[in-house]
Amino acid sequence: MATVAFHTLGCKVNQYETEAVWELFKNEGYTKVDFKEPADVYVINTCTVTNTGDKKSRQVIRRAIRQNPEAVMCVMGCYAQTKPKEIMDIEGVDIVIGTHGRESIPQLVKKYQEERQPISQIENVFKVDEFETLNVTQFSNRTRATLKIQEGCNNFCTYCIIPWARGQVRSQKPDIVLEQVKQLVANGYYEIVLTGIHTAAYGEDLEDYTFAKLLAEMDKIEGLKRIRISSIEASEVTDEVIEVMKKSNKIVNHLHIPIQSGSTSVLKRMRRHYTVPEFETKINELKAIF
Repeated sequence: MATVAFHTLGCKVNQYETEAVWELFKNEGYTKVDFKEPADVYVINTCTVTNTGDKKSRQVIRRAIRQNPEAVMCVMGCYAQTKPKEIMDIEGVDIVIGTHGRESIPQLVKKYQEERQPISQIENVFKVDEFETLNVTQFSNRTRATLKIQEGCNNFCTYCIIPWARGQVRSQKPDIVLEQVKQLVANGYYEIVLTGIHTAAYGEDLEDYTFAKLLAEMDKIEGLKRIRISSIEASEVTDEVIEVMKKSNKIVNHLHIPIQSGSTSVLKRMRRHYTVPEFETKINELKAIF
């Protein structure tokens, strides 16, 4: 039986997408082995949010090649999207695919095994309008499920490469999200963490639908016990979101709210969409409520 090994660098979205690609391989009859073991196929999901992410990605790729030079080496993710030639120039890399079209990876592996020709499949993410559905029904060694509901970012902060790696905001259709949640609950996952590249931007590209509306609809799903939000900007904790949280017994009163600098002038140069006083006001408001 063919074997596949995975290594994931970076964020929760990458972790989710690796699980989804594993599910695709599992459906093709593959067995998953530890990344330190010899495998027929290695899939490395890369990160490029910093130069360190690029460097670590290259190190992991070369380590896998040394472990089994005959294996099919597939590199995916943000670093692959932004610098595909840099990766393809590494001797031993066979397939490079970015942050879209990942559902085709098992077929690309099969194509490479038949033709033995390197494959680079990189789409222009700024021309991608549809959310890429990568479904996960079972999670490896986890009792809580993660669900990716959103892709991309429209902020274009001065220091950030993510829009070029992920494109602009695309939201999963609400009915699909709710059906995925029901499936996860049916599979025994009673706590779900909502994640995305810019999670609370969910709905920006949809007509008359918001992140708060999605939370309210999820709250009605029978059998679901806890809803967590992986990360949310202070400016996106809207009155609507707060009202849904106040009424819900399922949404966990724990928010990861990042702050990039304690200086308003620095935040302005970073093109962040808030000031330090605005951040402080929102945090104090939340503390008073919850």
